[in-house]
Amino acid sequence: MGAMADSEAVTTQDSTVEDWTQALAESKGSPGGGAGTGVMLAIAASLTSMVAGYTEPGEQQRKELADVHERAHTLRRTALTLADDDAAASEAFGAAFRLEPGPERDDAIHRASVNAAKASAVLGERAIEAIEDLGWLAANGNPALIADVVVAFGALRAAVAGARTNISFDLATVRSAGATLEQIRDEQPVLWATVQRLNSALERIDELAAGVDHRAAPTDTDAALEAGGTQG
Repeated sequence: MGAMADSEAVTTQDSTVEDWTQALAESKGSPGGGAGTGVMLAIAASLTSMVAGYTEPGEQQRKELADVHERAHTLRRTALTLADDDAAASEAFGAAFRLEPGPERDDAIHRASVNAAKASAVLGERAIEAIEDLGWLAANGNPALIADVVVAFGALRAAVAGARTNISFDLATVRSAGATLEQIRDEQPVLWATVQRLNSALERIDELAAGVDHRAAPTDTDAALEAGGTQG
């Protein structure tokens, strides 16, 4: 979850960017790192939608581009909803830890931790689904916007990394209720496997981003070449 919550929730739906990031900056858990992960996914989706909108498709690409554009448009809204869902799960997570020690607290921690992990898993799955659409735009999108594609890859990577870390952390927190990692793995095999899927997704994003970085940051490439020539 990123932090424990003890305040009234501030949502992405009724806040300005200034208000929401101010709430994120406070030493309170709602919004926290999980909600921030959702907002980063929304940024990636927004940039994907923008690049798709600026792209003139070839005759054979019209439907594919339209589908990419529609999915990104929908994902932006979904990601913000998931950010708010994560903030709500964070409230329950913090509340469980504030209970008096005993079986009731252990049960509450167990439920809240698993629910928090599930919220992050949903977000992570949506992020995974966005990778190949952005990869398609890297290859077929308006070349003048390749820098925006790379920025979108950065935001998408942050969302995937955030979801992966939050799931793993939340599952491990069940140990506070007396479970071992082996028991957690056996009890939650889907969530456990999702962490590995997200690790693979990070590798895929890095591969795609590296393939177009020379187009997005050509002066960086030239500087490297010049430095190599000078040293030689």
